[in-house]
Amino acid sequence: MNRIIDYENLSFKIQDWIKSYVEDNNITCLVVGVSGGIDSAVVSTLCAETGLPTIVVGMPINSSPENTKLSDLQISLLTAKYPNVEGYHIDLSLVFESFKSHKAFEKIFTSELGFANTKSRLRMISLYQIAASVNGIVIGTGNKVEDFGVGFYTKYGDGGVDISPIADLYKSEVRELGKLLGVPQEIVIAEPTDGLWEDNRIDETQIGTSYDNLEWVMEYGIKKWEDGLELTEKENIAISKYVDFNTKNKHKM
Repeated sequence: MNRIIDYENLSFKIQDWIKSYVEDNNITCLVVGVSGGIDSAVVSTLCAETGLPTIVVGMPINSSPENTKLSDLQISLLTAKYPNVEGYHIDLSLVFESFKSHKAFEKIFTSELGFANTKSRLRMISLYQIAASVNGIVIGTGNKVEDFGVGFYTKYGDGGVDISPIADLYKSEVRELGKLLGVPQEIVIAEPTDGLWEDNRIDETQIGTSYDNLEWVMEYGIKKWEDGLELTEKENIAISKYVDFNTKNKHKM
């Protein structure tokens, strides 16, 4: 999906919007969690490009060097290129393990999904601690499919932000914007993952279809389905997955 004619103009518009928000609300600093994915890479780069003080943070939880290499790469590139950017690595593994080892959670309330979402919520808490200390705001990194299509994020976790600069862009459009901004190719082509599971499962496995398919559903598929037009098996599966997630995640969106 690609609805954007001029990505350079889009970049400037988003930067201007961020700067206007900061000025209108007397904000001093932008705070961004950097996961190693394309969404956070684009958002952190846009924030850096504004020239405003920006803090980018990697927050591994029981992560191997292989899992954090893209996050480390993005933070290193931004801090080297932009004098307004500070980078931090805050390992939350001990905090998470301490939480998980409480006897109530270890013996009774043992939901693996709950623990996965706890990782996201610990990261949100950390970003807000930083933002509170520097008169900052937490910048969201969700895209259009995640934020307004299938609700693929953690409530009060990565969904807990102050502004969302790319929330009206599809994942494919975020990738194109990333190319313009000079995001490393390794990040541009990386399989999307929420990074919350020990087995490193990717988003497509969890959702049951690809972001490209979901973009088609949001832009064209739902209309075709509602109009009773003939659909392929692949299109029917994508629409079914979208409707299922959209329905059960409306409480988030």
